Amino acid sequence: MKMSIPIKKDEETLDAFYHGKIRIIQKSTGYRFSIEAPLLAGFIETFPEDELLELGTANGIISLLVSIKPFKSLLALEIQESLAGLACRNIELNGLQDRIKVICQDLRMFSPGRKYDVVFANPPYHEKNSGRMSESMEISIAKHEVKCNIFDVMRKTAELLHENGRAYFVFSFRRRDDFIEAVHKNRLKIKKERHILSYAGGTPNLFLSECDFKSEKKSYMRPLILYNRDGRYSEEAEQFFSGRAHASFDKKI
Repeated sequence: MKMSIPIKKDEETLDAFYHGKIRIIQKSTGYRFSIEAPLLAGFIETFPEDELLELGTANGIISLLVSIKPFKSLLALEIQESLAGLACRNIELNGLQDRIKVICQDLRMFSPGRKYDVVFANPPYHEKNSGRMSESMEISIAKHEVKCNIFDVMRKTAELLHENGRAYFVFSFRRRDDFIEAVHKNRLKIKKERHILSYAGGTPNLFLSECDFKSEKKSYMRPLILYNRDGRYSEEAEQFFSGRAHASFDKKI
């Protein structure tokens, strides 16, 4: 049952997604999620008996969006105490305490002594000393490789993923080579990949990837075009943002 959780006036906002099915409290000036969250949530495939793990949940947005799908349990890790606390409030706000648990811990140190059917992450993809760092350390840690990098995330994924499990990621296309290197270095294989373009014919900005231990061939899904020429979201992008996205691909290599 969804609950009434008070927000801090002038410090937080209350937003609704998936036609009101999911509500989330966000900080007005701190970390706020971006387009990667619904893209990854829509890409993840789950089954009723799956036990899920999110590496770096921030305010809990991806786990919240994934909650409309079938699974047995979901554990979400977050290194920043302020964001972990906000994620807990959001889980409670949506009445998901029985399905989703949040732990405030450095993913590099996390050692539960067990493995998971599904691991997913939206890793920080700006290098530690590159680009313009935010004045907010909370935002910098979420967006830049301050506390962990793609190699740390992939190493922990390989450690905690079941032999027959699946891992899902969204990452910067600019750093696709680093992503591929991290995957291969940790004995994982890319099963599916989907490029995200703002407009048809443009250059990808992001990509989605499903990884496992056993796939021998990579399948390329059709590129996802976010905007029509008139600047409005494409029909398929709208499906992601409304929670109606489904995985389909038609090209293999």
